[in-house]
Amino acid sequence: MLTNYIRAAMRKAKYEILSDDGTFYGEIPGFQGVYANAPTLEACRDELEEVVEEWILLKVHDNLSLPVVEGLELKIKEVV
Repeated sequence: MLTNYIRAAMRKAKYEILSDDGTFYGEIPGFQGVYANAPTLEACRDELEEVVEEWILLKVHDNLSLPVVEGLELKIKEVV
């Protein structure tokens, strides 16, 4: 489920080449604070995927909700 969620989030990613230094910038709309910057598109994608993984872990740790992506919803359940 988590892998599918991350893949769905990555499909929403938007990339651009920054004019000032020619590096690639990527972000995922709806995932506030999730962005990456790298010299190549492939490196930017890899970094963005790592950032979204860490962002999800932080959200889960802080018991915060996560956005629904392509109908996929990660819910945090309290374990007794």
